[in-house]
Amino acid sequence: MASPVPPPSADPSLSIVIPVHKVQGYLRQCLDSVLDSDLPDVEIVAVDDASPDGCGAILDEFAERDPRVHVLHLDENVGLGEARNIGLGLATGEYVWFFDSDDYAAEGAVRAVHDRLSQTRPDVLVLGHVREQWDGGRTPTPQQRFEGAPDVFTCAERPSVLGLLMTTWNKVIRREYLLGLGLRFSRGYYEDVHLTFPALMEAGRLSLLQRVCYVYRQRRGGAITTSASRRHFDAFPQYERLFAFMDEHDETDPFRSVMFDRVIGHALLVMERDRVLPEDRAEFFGRLSALYKRHRPADHRPPPGRLMKIKHRLLANDAYRRYRFVLFLASARRWALARLGSAKRLARRGLRYGRRRAFRLYYRAQLLAPIDEHLAVYGAYWFRGVACNPKAIYDKAHDIAPDIHGVWVLTRDNANSVPDGIDYVIQGTLAYQRLMARAKYFVNNVNFPNNLIKRPGQIHLMTQHGTPLKKMGLDQLDFPVGAQEMDFHKLITRSDRWDYLISSNPLSTQAWERGYPCHYQMLEIGYPRNDRLVHTTPEERHTLREQLGIPQDKTAILYAPTHREYRDTYQPMFDIGRFTRELGDHYVLLIRAHYFYTPEKQDWDPQHVIDVSDHPSVEDLCIASDALLTDYSSVMFDYALLDGRPIVILANDWDTYRLTRGVNLDITAHPPGILTRTEDELLDAFRHRTPWADTTAKARDAFRTRHCPWDDGHAAERAVRRVLHESRRSSSIRRRRPEAGAHARVRLSSPGWWGGRGSR
Repeated sequence: MASPVPPPSADPSLSIVIPVHKVQGYLRQCLDSVLDSDLPDVEIVAVDDASPDGCGAILDEFAERDPRVHVLHLDENVGLGEARNIGLGLATGEYVWFFDSDDYAAEGAVRAVHDRLSQTRPDVLVLGHVREQWDGGRTPTPQQRFEGAPDVFTCAERPSVLGLLMTTWNKVIRREYLLGLGLRFSRGYYEDVHLTFPALMEAGRLSLLQRVCYVYRQRRGGAITTSASRRHFDAFPQYERLFAFMDEHDETDPFRSVMFDRVIGHALLVMERDRVLPEDRAEFFGRLSALYKRHRPADHRPPPGRLMKIKHRLLANDAYRRYRFVLFLASARRWALARLGSAKRLARRGLRYGRRRAFRLYYRAQLLAPIDEHLAVYGAYWFRGVACNPKAIYDKAHDIAPDIHGVWVLTRDNANSVPDGIDYVIQGTLAYQRLMARAKYFVNNVNFPNNLIKRPGQIHLMTQHGTPLKKMGLDQLDFPVGAQEMDFHKLITRSDRWDYLISSNPLSTQAWERGYPCHYQMLEIGYPRNDRLVHTTPEERHTLREQLGIPQDKTAILYAPTHREYRDTYQPMFDIGRFTRELGDHYVLLIRAHYFYTPEKQDWDPQHVIDVSDHPSVEDLCIASDALLTDYSSVMFDYALLDGRPIVILANDWDTYRLTRGVNLDITAHPPGILTRTEDELLDAFRHRTPWADTTAKARDAFRTRHCPWDDGHAAERAVRRVLHESRRSSSIRRRRPEAGAHARVRLSSPGWWGGRGSR
């Protein structure tokens, strides 16, 4: 049942201006997306730019049922820029958001924009966006990173804001501020260039909403600005308007070189991407050269890169023929490097290509051989080691399904870490090709490579490797910083191979169903790797502490932070030296960096700090420690199973993490123990032994009840019986099984047909 439409506000806070022309197939989605039913102080100003299709009728339909929609029908087509100006003149909201009518707002975006405007009161609010391809695929388009950016800042404080996309639809502007600047959209292409940059440079208050708010639809025909025509000459008067504004406003002088490079770079892109017709390129270059000489700042230095420096020099000399020759040479060089290279490089490449080709042919041939019903492939963390849920399943299968021979896949660099008695192959070898072509079972906590071909009769079990507190899979589409240029088409193709997906708790089930909408069976059985935590003993803990060098009389705190996509390097979120100094000799800190990082060695006091980043088992570290200190790592869901072990959360960048990575659970509302927001709060908690208080234990127990309902110590057994036992009973293939343990006894001295290698 639809929510009732609220009466419009007399003084709307936000006006969404939508020029409309020949978009009848997309207009309904656009309007539905911006009409947030419980926001009365939002108005829609739609300008029907003499659209020849059914857009006018659609607009009238929406206006009739929702009084917040105001429609103006123009008698003649005026173009996008002028239609926006007309809409701006009709808008009454404090803020204005210029929206393209074939795009749409992400779910909850209007509410998020509305709230952010109320909280920060900026002159300009910059929004995140995503590019949606015509076939439905999405490509996250990350905005410039603003690591540690405050809620409100200026262009002088964050000049990198000028590197953002120059469109208006990714910006919400205070209306009186925009009118005060005296800027309006122009006719023709690139109508917003001379408006968006001045708005950013002059703003006394800028803010950034780091979530996807706007979905830019890449229609199959492409945008008009990407097609070749003489209309691209419209860019020059827009550039001139931009420089004229800067000439009249001395306060923009610090940004002159940056804006000059943005303009020159944009114009060169327009020409080099064949948007200018061949017969017009000499003229286009000449006009750009004249603009270059007219507006080049006295202290300007060309951007980095040898080719770019040459282009700037040729523009300064209006040398179009030499420019064409330079482009030809650059193109030829790229072609040569891509296809030929030097003779030595070519020979190496030929050998590598031939070797890869031969291995692929061998793999294809092996696909014709029968599937071995008693062979299982195991992998973990992109073949980095023998660990996590696959290791727990492997161990349990050895006990209760000994006729299933498990072989691990490892990268060559990680082969030395294999425990004794475990068979493995090196990724990419002939043995690997045989194994992947003919094994019955595939168990991994991440996806197997793209080029794996799943045969009928093969069974894939995806175990995952943590409860998804953060957004995963397709849920990451709305968080481009977290997605990091992920190929979602390939992700879903890989996930389509899964027959079973393990869920550790109800939160995981919901997240997996949204993030990986594929045809697998969900196994709600708990995490196999957590069986150890449920069954651990004081003797095991004592032994592990001795192996790790932890004094038995010290309180060992395991610090295990998560990965942060908005940061390029690993850095502890608090001062380790201060922490250990102020807590004193009774504590020792076990530092476990996320496996995505290779942390630099630090000069920490070895009496108080032990770097356990390279330790192969996080379960060992959990058992050996006395308390967990983390931020948003999924390890908290596992650690909650350890009775009497407190969990402390340091959430000093929660807002940034939540906005850039996206989360499925507000850990600040339901923490598994003590929640601290600052380093001082963290120190005070440990000084006063608050993590060991009764109230903290109650919070941990409530968290465990809510998020660990299936971790009873038998998850691995359930996985083995469901996947290895029941799947064989239901298989249409019937083969005599070998004697129990026959495969398990294979070692290096007597390798199986699969060519596996044993321990050294």
